[in-house]
Amino acid sequence: MKKIDEAYEFSKTQTSVSVFLETYNQGIPKLFPHASAENLEEFQNLYPALFKDRNLWSIAQHRKKLLDWLFENSFVQ
Repeated sequence: MKKIDEAYEFSKTQTSVSVFLETYNQGIPKLFPHASAENLEEFQNLYPALFKDRNLWSIAQHRKKLLDWLFENSFVQ
C-alpha cells in the first residue's frame, strides 16, 4: 500500500521536463507514442494554460493530455 501511495504522490509532484520525459517514457507501453524533448516543447507552446510555471510538469496533470496530443499528431516513434 505504501508503494501505491508513493507512486500517487509522485504523479502529482511538479518536476522538470527531463524528469517528466524519463518518467513518461518508462511508464508508457511500447506501442504507444513516446515523447521527445522537441514534442514536449511544442506541446508546451500550444497549451500554455496547462503550465502555471513553464518549467514544471506532472504526470497526473500532463500525461493523458500529452498522450492524446501525440496520437492526434502522429508523433509515434
